[in-house]
Parts: sequence; structure tokens; C-alpha cells
Amino acid sequence: MKLSARNQIKGKVVSVEKGQTTGHVRIDIGGGVLITSSITNEAIDDLALAVGDEAVAVIKASDVMVGK
Repeated sequence: MKLSARNQIKGKVVSVEKGQTTGHVRIDIGGGVLITSSITNEAIDDLALAVGDEAVAVIKASDVMVGK
């Protein structure tokens, strides 16, 4: 699948935790860095996400906030 988003980061799924409607998927992208995504349980099931799977975190945002 090709996407227009340029921020595509490959990694490995290290945890999948479902909630009532939304779950959290953690992807290890190396160097001790984890990306956590909040997605629907339906998306988790559709993608058949499981620990150990290779995955791609696709990040697309119209703005980035910085705080101090």
C-alpha cells in the first residue's frame, strides 16, 4: 500500500491492549524508542495485530505543538 504520509516508521509490535472501544498498540522502532498508537478495537482485529508483528507507524499531522 502506498500512502501520501511521509512519516512512516517501521518497527515491531511489543504490546496490544484492548479497552472497551479503543486499544493501545506499542511499536518499538529501535534505539529504546516506543511509539504508542490509540486505535479502535475493530482496527486491531482487522489488522490482526499481535506482539512480534512487523508494523509501520504512519504519522500525519497538520501541526505540531511544543510545550515547556
